[in-house]
Formats: sequence, structure tokens, C-alpha cells
Amino acid sequence: MTIHAAQGREPYTLLAEEELQPASMAAQRIVAQLDRVLLGRHALHELVVIGLLARGHLLLEGLPGLGKTTLIRALGELLQLEFRRVQFTPDLMPGDILGAHILQPQGDGRRAMEFTPGPVFTNILLADEINRASPKTQSALLEVMQERAVTLMGCTRALPSPFFVLASQNPIELEGTYPLPEAQVDRFLMKLMTEDVGVVVLERIVAERHHGETPAPEWRATPGEVQGMLAAAARIAIPRAVARYIARLVHATHARAGAAELVRKYVQYGASPRGAIAVAEAARARALLCGRPAAGFEDVRAVAVPALQNRVLLNYSARLDGVTSTGIIQELVRQIDEAELVTPPGVEVER
Repeated sequence: MTIHAAQGREPYTLLAEEELQPASMAAQRIVAQLDRVLLGRHALHELVVIGLLARGHLLLEGLPGLGKTTLIRALGELLQLEFRRVQFTPDLMPGDILGAHILQPQGDGRRAMEFTPGPVFTNILLADEINRASPKTQSALLEVMQERAVTLMGCTRALPSPFFVLASQNPIELEGTYPLPEAQVDRFLMKLMTEDVGVVVLERIVAERHHGETPAPEWRATPGEVQGMLAAAARIAIPRAVARYIARLVHATHARAGAAELVRKYVQYGASPRGAIAVAEAARARALLCGRPAAGFEDVRAVAVPALQNRVLLNYSARLDGVTSTGIIQELVRQIDEAELVTPPGVEVER
């Protein structure tokens, strides 16, 4: 199938079945292996894999003991990528993450400054309890997350590819923490909530997990499979109607004239264009996970909340009335009429 875009853009070809299915099956196997490690969290595991297929950074929020660190460790093992963990504390300095120039002796007796890479030079960086570090240290990740590079003393060094930041934070212990600046929160593709599990899952954990030990993976992705999944996700198509759906959804989060009453009353700042890009990339990744060559409305609905809830900022009235950004986004999704989103003139689909 070839899609001809409007306004003179070059046509692009959808993924062939022989390219799509291996990548989709590999992604599904990663989800299945994560389901073995952490019981009762299938929806969360799907979103984590979607985030990685979209080459995005993830912010996991949840109470202690819910397996956030275990999940990220298991993911690094399944993907056979280099994994490093940094425990964020108030005394952590930017150089402890990025690296530093150290005066080293040379063979001729002289000394010279040499760069010692920090733990950020890896494929998967676990920023554990990221909100415990000072704003100065948190800001050290801004360039890292956006540009995937480190600039020190006028020299820019690229990070390994692929590179992901998976950060965790505890929502209840506020003493000694520093809320993430909005510029950094906006750099996370999605914010995922780690919820408690039910009685049935707790019973299985008690009966099957002695000392909380997790089973070893039965399968691991090869480097070629990882690169194949990432490349396939980048080629998933976004039909013009779906792009319009995303645009209308993100535009609806802004409190302006004509906006929904719920938004005008409770939203202080709406989602940025980066939020629209995040929804689109996450929708592509979900389509790949489901084995489809193009993203659809159902993919956007599935990723809208995790991709936008960290980007829609509410005012004080929302706190008083118990209104959440999750509820507002869900309501906006319900209000958009998909039947109105017809393919605009100039876009033709040939089979």
C-alpha cells in the first residue's frame, strides 16, 4: 500500500508483512517475558515496551515496593543492552552523572585533562527516585534526554544508541524532594503510574516468589531484533485523519475561547507540541505491537492519558475539587467525534 501525502510530499510505503510481523512478534515476546517477572501488570508492561519502541524516556511513579526498579532491570536484561542505575540523592552532583575531566599523568611526565565518562554513557539509565536530587543535578539531564549527548568544556559527546532514561519517583515522600521542572517533565514521552495489585496476584506472589526472587528470562532479544523493532516502529504510518485526531486532542487541552468548560475551569497550561509528537510516536509503537502497519484511533486513545497527563497542568481549583489531568484527558477523548475526521482533500490511498 502506498500513501500519497498532501502538499507535494513524497509518497511512502507501508511496512510489508515480512517486515512487520517479526518486529511485532519480538515486541510481544518482550511483554510476555515482563509478565513473567512482575505478575499482574500486563497493561503497564505494554506501555513500557511502547515507550521503548518509540525511542522515548519514561517516568514511572508509584509507592515503594511495587517493582519499578525490578521492571527496569528486567527490561535491560531482555534487550541485552547496557544498563546502569543511579540512585538520586540530595548530594548527587551533575558530574556524578555526566562524567568529568580529571588531571591524569601522561607517559612523558606531563599531566593532561582526560574525560572520564559518567554512568549516563549507557543504553538504559535508571534514574532511581529522580525527584530526590537537587534542581542543579536534575537539569544536567535536559540535554541528555533531548539531544542524547553530553557537552562539557565545549566538547559534545554523543551517547550510545539506543539510549533511554527510565526514571522512578515516589509520590508520597515529599520531605527532602525537589519536584521535577516542567521542562524536564515534558521530555518524558510518557508518565506511567505503578498501581497496586489485587488479592489474586498477591496470593501468587506469596506462593511462588520466595524472598521476592524473580524468574530468569526464557528468551532474550538479539541486538538485531532490537534494531529491527526500532526501525519498524519508525516506519509505522500515521494517516491524516489520525494526525488530525491527535491535533484536535492536544489543542483541546488549552484553556482558550471555545474550549470545553472543564478545561477552562481547571486547566492552567495545556500540552505542548512535543506532547502531540509524543502521542503520535506512542501510537505508532502501539500499532507495531498490535501487528498493524498504520496507527489508528484506538492507538491514540490507548496512549493519550500516559502521554499527556504529565503535560496538562491544573490550577488550584482542580485540587480543591479533586479533578485530575487523567480525568480531563479521558473526557476530551470521549468528546472528539471520530466520524468528523474524514480524510482531507489531496490524500489518496492506493492498494
